[in-house]
Amino acid sequence: MAEPIKLDIAVANYPHTAALLNGEVPIEGVTPNFIQVIPQIGAYRRMVRQVEFDVCEIAPTTYIIARAYGAPFIALPIFVTRRFHHSGLLVRPDAGIKHPKDLEGRKVGVRAYSVTTGVWTRGILIDEYGLDSSKVTWVVDDEEHVTQLKLPPNVAHAPEGRSLADMMAAGELAAGFDANAGIGRSGSPTGGGWKQVEANYPELFPNAEELEAAWYRKTGIYPMHGTIVVKDEILKAHPWIAQSLYTAFSKAKALWLTRLGSGEANTTSDKKYRQLSKIVGDDPLPFGMKQNLATIQALEDTAFKQKLTPRRMPIGDIFVNPEKA
Repeated sequence: MAEPIKLDIAVANYPHTAALLNGEVPIEGVTPNFIQVIPQIGAYRRMVRQVEFDVCEIAPTTYIIARAYGAPFIALPIFVTRRFHHSGLLVRPDAGIKHPKDLEGRKVGVRAYSVTTGVWTRGILIDEYGLDSSKVTWVVDDEEHVTQLKLPPNVAHAPEGRSLADMMAAGELAAGFDANAGIGRSGSPTGGGWKQVEANYPELFPNAEELEAAWYRKTGIYPMHGTIVVKDEILKAHPWIAQSLYTAFSKAKALWLTRLGSGEANTTSDKKYRQLSKIVGDDPLPFGMKQNLATIQALEDTAFKQKLTPRRMPIGDIFVNPEKA
């Protein structure tokens, strides 16, 4: 039997990846060297700029942009985080914003213009609510992961030394994305000073969960994050690795789904996915091309429309189907 292939793998430790990272679920034919990067966003940047890992969890918009500019790695249809995006855009209560179009002419904070959360949310606001995104000033306080990306003229950088959280608190922003996408953190994921910040503001959509369920029923789109990518050279030399990784991630997830269904799994993350299951069905983290084709196409389409990619990206250029690898 051939020697196992050694791979450096940068994937966050979630309840549904834990069995993979702790060795309970092996990756057939692979000796993994799991590398923990905190925050995982730092691994995104290191992967697109230095191609530092053999296998890496990366934000899908960052990945699609990087691939459009020739990045030498390709994605598998393994998505380790999911969420909907009617929630997560916070507004100052004194800003008078009641409808998405009220954002026009205002300043909105997002960590970087290409942040996947921002891309999904802008797409919804444009398509469903008629927002003219070009009339919003998107204020950023971090670098774009992909250095070749040319930003539209309505993207502005926060003043030196100011965070989005500071600007929101001072009333300089009318709205901002929560958590790591904007005003819920400060600092750079790779440059030091990264910290979580409390962002206690009302949601743009108070009934977000209801709207998300209705949007899913209408579109069939279930926004993905945390895409798994593999170096081209690895798959060229060992094409079987695509299936091996897909099988291992699927087995680790299956163990978690059993615990989730029984109620044994009950972390904050588990509760989130249990709630999402009420909308999307028993598996809140579906893998595979067939199950995710509409969602992949929707993200590629909205990224192009938001001028994040210089060209349309055929699905076969950005995802490998492990069943056919």
